[in-house]
Amino acid sequence: MPTYLYKNIQTGEIYELQQSMRDEPYTAHPETGAPVKRVLARPGIAFKGSGFYVTDSRPKESSGGGGE
Repeated sequence: MPTYLYKNIQTGEIYELQQSMRDEPYTAHPETGAPVKRVLARPGIAFKGSGFYVTDSRPKESSGGGGE
């Protein structure tokens, strides 16, 4: 089951709660009943450097060598 971040509206505390992707987002903390709101989190993967883009995998054109 995925883990989602929820923020307590009153205190600002952040919680990690597990729930099914099919379930509606929580509006209250399941244990304490405090009002919560789902917040977005940064993805756990970041692509940095060369080799991750379409232009990185194309062969470089040679500047004069032979051909036509």
